[in-house]
Amino acid sequence: MYDLKDERWIKNLKQVKEANKKVVLTFDDGPSRHLNTILNILKEKNVQAIFFWQSKLLYHERPWQRVIDEGHMIASHAHNHKNLVKLTRGEQFRQINNSIRIIENVTGSKVGYFRPPFGQYNEDTMEILKEFELTPIMWEITSYDWENKQNPHKIVCNVIEHIMDGSIILLHELEQTVSILLELIDNIRDKGFEFSLL
Repeated sequence: MYDLKDERWIKNLKQVKEANKKVVLTFDDGPSRHLNTILNILKEKNVQAIFFWQSKLLYHERPWQRVIDEGHMIASHAHNHKNLVKLTRGEQFRQINNSIRIIENVTGSKVGYFRPPFGQYNEDTMEILKEFELTPIMWEITSYDWENKQNPHKIVCNVIEHIMDGSIILLHELEQTVSILLELIDNIRDKGFEFSLL
């Protein structure tokens, strides 16, 4: 996992923390069949988010244009969610290159941010990201939404109990996450926070 003391990652958190009482919602592992529902909720609550997508799941029929039109950001989560530290440098390069190429070809928008699958990275990863002029973005709060299908309210607790100025919140495009998203947004605002992009 990443180390919050690592200057290569912490600089991204500092940019967010300069804003007063702001947090960032991020969704990994899409685009999924739940995307439209997530977008409906975000639109209703006037919240912008960052979507870290696996490019193997992206094709023209996905509602990627709606994501852009409604003020959200599309970023890379590699091509097919392999643990980069278990790959050779060449394999890592292909994972990142394919992801960027596909996302930019489909959306016509430049990709500026990258989140490594499983939060795992090494020096090869960092060198490749530098080649592509990609900024790595990790997270500060994990919702553990993938572990709480049977108890979705726990997702809200996992976030609310740890939230602070500048928190980058890790969510996924999952059914259980959709089921608590309205509640989560309301609870975050009730604690005095608003939502921001990086």
